[in-house]
Amino acid sequence: MKLRAKHLSAGLAFLLSSTMLSGMAYAQDAATQGSAEAAEDAIEITVVGKGQTRSVSTLVPANLDVLPPGTSVQKALNFLPGVSAHAIDALGVNEQSLSLQVRGFSTTHLGYSLDGVPLGDGAYNNYNGLSISRALISENLGQADLATGIAGLSIPSTSNLGGALIYTSSNPKKSLGFKVNQTLGSEDATRTFLRFDTGEHKGFSAYVSAQYSEQDLFVNQAAYNTSYGRQLNAKANYEFERGKLTAYANISATNQANDTYLSKDSFSRLGWDWGAYAPDWDGYLERAYCQVTNAPAGKCVTSTLPEKLGDVTFTNGQILRNDELYYIAGDFNLTSSINLDAKVYSHTNKGAGNNFITGWSTQGTPSTDDDVPVRIRDTRYTIDRQGLIGNVSWKVGAHHIQAGFWREDNTSSAARYIWTNVKGPFSLAHYLVGQPDLAQWVQETDWKTEQFYVQDTVTLLNDTLSIDFGFKSTHATSDAKAIPGVAKAAPPASSQFASGKLTAKDNFLPEVGVRWAPVSGHEVYASYAENIAMFQGGFKLGPQSVSQAVWDAQGKYLEPETSKTIDIGYRYISHALQVSVALYDVEFENRLLQYNPCPTNQQQNPGCGNSFHNAGSVSSKGLEVGVLWRPMPGVSWYNSASFNESVYNEDLNWCATTCEVKKTKGKQQVDTPKEMFSSVLSLKRGGYWGTLSGKYTGERFYTYVNDQGFPGVTTFDLGVGYNFNDTSVLRGAKLALNVTNLTDKRHASNFDNSVFAPDDAAGNIKVFHASAPRQMFVTLGYSF
Repeated sequence: MKLRAKHLSAGLAFLLSSTMLSGMAYAQDAATQGSAEAAEDAIEITVVGKGQTRSVSTLVPANLDVLPPGTSVQKALNFLPGVSAHAIDALGVNEQSLSLQVRGFSTTHLGYSLDGVPLGDGAYNNYNGLSISRALISENLGQADLATGIAGLSIPSTSNLGGALIYTSSNPKKSLGFKVNQTLGSEDATRTFLRFDTGEHKGFSAYVSAQYSEQDLFVNQAAYNTSYGRQLNAKANYEFERGKLTAYANISATNQANDTYLSKDSFSRLGWDWGAYAPDWDGYLERAYCQVTNAPAGKCVTSTLPEKLGDVTFTNGQILRNDELYYIAGDFNLTSSINLDAKVYSHTNKGAGNNFITGWSTQGTPSTDDDVPVRIRDTRYTIDRQGLIGNVSWKVGAHHIQAGFWREDNTSSAARYIWTNVKGPFSLAHYLVGQPDLAQWVQETDWKTEQFYVQDTVTLLNDTLSIDFGFKSTHATSDAKAIPGVAKAAPPASSQFASGKLTAKDNFLPEVGVRWAPVSGHEVYASYAENIAMFQGGFKLGPQSVSQAVWDAQGKYLEPETSKTIDIGYRYISHALQVSVALYDVEFENRLLQYNPCPTNQQQNPGCGNSFHNAGSVSSKGLEVGVLWRPMPGVSWYNSASFNESVYNEDLNWCATTCEVKKTKGKQQVDTPKEMFSSVLSLKRGGYWGTLSGKYTGERFYTYVNDQGFPGVTTFDLGVGYNFNDTSVLRGAKLALNVTNLTDKRHASNFDNSVFAPDDAAGNIKVFHASAPRQMFVTLGYSF
């Protein structure tokens, strides 16, 4: 990772230490980013979304205490009502396994932004953004607002059918400061975090921050099993009489070793921790010879039970992502009643996924004695996007009128190459250099996104009644082109992806809400919104990742996915007790479904025959309850409960190979638990603190007819520590212990939603990752 000086904004922003806030924050308006700055010097911050016309939950840095430093903020949302967050690793940074469900909507049906900059749709196979872990070091979080159901009109997103995550980075601290944390933990984990604050000087303040981390896989793979991460954040503010200028820079490089997906069948034979053969290259070759034609006599040594040949890999591959994200923003008070915000941003990404696969290391059959039945599959991604965001607000009388726009131009690419020059084992934890031998498919897509919104918020009756109403207009196009690529042999027509254009647009997507506070401390609200989603991209979930023949047959019939959401709720707010209740009713229409007869480790190989179709609608109804109780100073207890029914409204005409009707009508949507409960108890006394959290996630299905799934599971996490704030010699030091999966409850973690199928009687679909076992992490920190 090159840390060039021209990429950095000068200085340092305030770091919210993990012990600074002890209260569990709940429900704050996603658009109110200033509250993060107000929270910086508070001891307890607990806010329900007072004054809001929709359901919004807020996570502040105190909520990260229970998890090890560096944990993905997205995973940390798991305790909030309606949220099901999963990841194979304890920190939640392995992107292949990071998944999120909110009120029945999956990761890629939500919106994401950081300081108002769009982060894309959260897809693992990059095409229009990056994860929050690659955009922001977790210690630099100001707050995270989860808008469940209705995201608001201003968020720059074309995937927010089910709500949005609005992340805010912490602002520069007003005084000079420095902080360092060193974490050691299970599976040889190590992480170093540094941050420096410049303090404020004549309106200017800034920070620079960096982290390095590594951890081995927990499964039984003894070599080529380490994940690495390097990242730099820098932020600078300049405040003047009539406004503020902000610059932000993020540079990150991740290199993640993957675990294998399991099926119910393979798990029953091999257990939770089945890994790859590395470093046993000879043993792997013996089994690889059994899977190719024309193998020399005596070379094949087939698997014996409980192992099957289909279980065998040398490693499960390596994920590489390099990102650079920058923005410059201005907030200008043009008059006492008119405000103007403007922001320009740039994001570039280079990514790869490298895997050993079976196949002769020459084209066809072996020609020399050193030919082996192994190739390398090299999947490549690029993103180059720039955008402009602006909005103006005007306060006149009881009205607060806002209008804004978002424009983004993005060129992304995806390619699958094959290297046939394999002679022996080596690490795939780097970008492969040279010219690949073969190409399966190479596709480049130009994206153009335009969004406009206008909204009026009317406040009446001494701020006890507020009404907001408005609409947005969305227009998004994806123009895909099949290109030759850089391999020695261009992609064959049988596997090359298509050229074609898709458009998702709607000029009138209304949103209206009302909030009434009849008695001090009590509020009721109701809101309604409509949304449309841009067609997805990437090589697994995008409807343009098909052959030209399939595209020509299906492309003109595809409709963009849409949602209609009703959100009704009640809040009670007092110092000792806060209660929130939400009811919702959602119609998710024109659901796009992928048909692919291949398992997850073979998709997009020749003959797999991807196709996409609109597959009807889903109706979701649910209830969410959140209660925060503070019986005495230093004690807070947060509890949430969620009940969700998300059912398919039609039977499915499944045409993966032959067509047949599957009885899916009335069945619960895949990967959507009906019940979830969470509880978080936080204690603080003197320098001591502790947090214990528990989460029950109900049964989840991975087949559309609900014949296969996994039962409900309860997990616990623990964080304890001591801050040496009262000792002159050690003042500023901190010692913390974090234990994830405290009771060592193994369970199915995330699902691969690209392989969901109508049924799986034999349990053969490789669909889930095993959860991490109990892991422990110790952190020693110092700050002044």
